[in-house]
Order: sequence, then C-alpha cells, then structure tokens
Amino acid sequence: MGFCDCCFGVSREQRQEEDRLASEEARSRAAEAAQRRQEQFDNSAAGRAARAQMAAIKKQSDSASGGEPVLRWQMG
Repeated sequence: MGFCDCCFGVSREQRQEEDRLASEEARSRAAEAAQRRQEQFDNSAAGRAARAQMAAIKKQSDSASGGEPVLRWQMG
C-alpha cells in the first residue's frame, strides 16, 4: 500500500529540492578535494617530474618537425 508524502509533512517538491541541494554540496566538496589533490601532486616530486617530462616532450616535438608537417602527401 502506498503512502502519500503529504501525510508525513514533506512534499515531493521539498524533498527534491533538499536532494538537489545535497547533491550540489557534494559536488562542491568533491571539486574542492580534487583541487587539493591536484595542488599536492603539483608540489610533489612526482608532479615536478611529470611537468618537466611534458615540457621536454613538447620541446622535442616542436624541434623535431621544425614547423613542417610530420606526414606529407605526394602525388605520383
């Protein structure tokens, strides 16, 4: 047997709004935690090494091609 929400003093819209607010707060906390983890990684030795490696890869790829396309199309 189903019960209506009005019998318990909580409307469906009110419950949905509370759920929405709780979800929004949870997303906000998750974003803050992810930001903190990213900052900790960036400041760690592994983060510095990863940043240096990415810079080296970018420098190598920029100098290797010399501005020319890597693949060329030839007719014939």
